[in-house]
Amino acid sequence: MNIEGKRAVVTGGAMGIGLATVRRLLAAGCPTAIWDYDESAIERAREELATTATRVVFFRCDVTDPAQVANAARETMSLLGGVEILVNNAGTVVAGRFDEADLDAQRRVIDVNFTALLYTIRAFLPEMYRRDDGVIVNVSSAAGALGVPGQAVYSASKWAVWGLTESLRHEVRNLGKAVHVASVHPSYVRTGLFEGARMSGLGGLIVPRVKDHDVIARAIVGRAIRKRKTVTYRPRTVRLAVLLRGILPDRVFFRTIRALNVHKSMATFRGRKND
Repeated sequence: MNIEGKRAVVTGGAMGIGLATVRRLLAAGCPTAIWDYDESAIERAREELATTATRVVFFRCDVTDPAQVANAARETMSLLGGVEILVNNAGTVVAGRFDEADLDAQRRVIDVNFTALLYTIRAFLPEMYRRDDGVIVNVSSAAGALGVPGQAVYSASKWAVWGLTESLRHEVRNLGKAVHVASVHPSYVRTGLFEGARMSGLGGLIVPRVKDHDVIARAIVGRAIRKRKTVTYRPRTVRLAVLLRGILPDRVFFRTIRALNVHKSMATFRGRKND
């Protein structure tokens, strides 16, 4: 699918996976709005992209605030003339045992990773329906396919993202609209949000860490947007968790996941809180 000229919004777009996705969208000729909460990251992205030939605009936006989302959406559509591509990438994590983590921080994880999608999708979906054209990509996680100790609330939020995506895809089909809804499920990336986290032993061989953020950006733009794939895993072997869950009894699945050392994967975590 040729996406040149399609107008895009990327949340959490000033760093990590978001910024890598912005670079690819701009290279494809897509005018793009970067939404991010971090002012310093926005300024760094602004400096980096100052010479781009494709239009890029910047908004400081807390996607957990519906008023800020509504305002940023109005201004984005006014500046770009519309939006055909929405990439919900903004995310955060609280690491550690569920019963020891700060409750307010856990609520923030739910708000950023899931609740914010309700606001951003509702801001752009009606116009996509009206135009009968659009792509929504929701960044879930490998942890949206299986529970991971040390990130219980993060896992829950990313399972919710997958459920929302799948349900919305059915709704779009029921309406007969040409709006594509997709989810992308990355495993641990070597740097950024989950820096240090990794599976050891057999698990590390089967599901190695992702080399860099551009691997995920390439999946978002190349597969979820251009090729209109509905579910994309990176690395591809993340899909194994979904397949095993479907064919193995729960007790056997649980033991298999532990044999792959998923339960120890957050032991070396030292990542940052947003990406």
